[in-house]
Amino acid sequence: MRRNVLAPHRVNHLIRVPEVRVIGTGGEQLGVLKTSEALRLALDAECDLVEVASNSTPPVCRIMDYGKFKYEQSKKEHKIRQHQKSTQVKEIKLRPRTDKHDLETKIRRIMGFLQEGSKTKVTVMFRGRELANRSLGLVAMGKVREEIKDAGTVELEPRMEGRNLSMIIAPKH
Repeated sequence: MRRNVLAPHRVNHLIRVPEVRVIGTGGEQLGVLKTSEALRLALDAECDLVEVASNSTPPVCRIMDYGKFKYEQSKKEHKIRQHQKSTQVKEIKLRPRTDKHDLETKIRRIMGFLQEGSKTKVTVMFRGRELANRSLGLVAMGKVREEIKDAGTVELEPRMEGRNLSMIIAPKH
């Protein structure tokens, strides 16, 4: 059976030090043993010898079922990830000459995103000669900022990114 060399723990024959401090399957201290003897004890118990603390002198190894240990670790990590709230950045795109009604519709979408708890990136896209009238984009951004002031705060002020003017709005908590 081949083990991954990049695994977080050295297991069985990958432990290359002459002596190790051994902890038994029940958590009892077995003392400092030669690695070959510790490995024999692990094989007799039908378990693996796993290096759990490589920085100590001599390294600490535990006799355990490594497959079961990895499974339990992955279950713990999964449970931790399940309870984390991931924030997502939604994006709304406008044009400098977006009509009043269309802008109100976009603002309602932004409000919905903010109430969900998502950050929202508002982008005003310029095409061709519209780039000469950046003030129209800033006016649109000002309207958005004014309308959403109760639901969110501007996290990143409007700034040009190539041909786009962007700002990021975070929800208020």
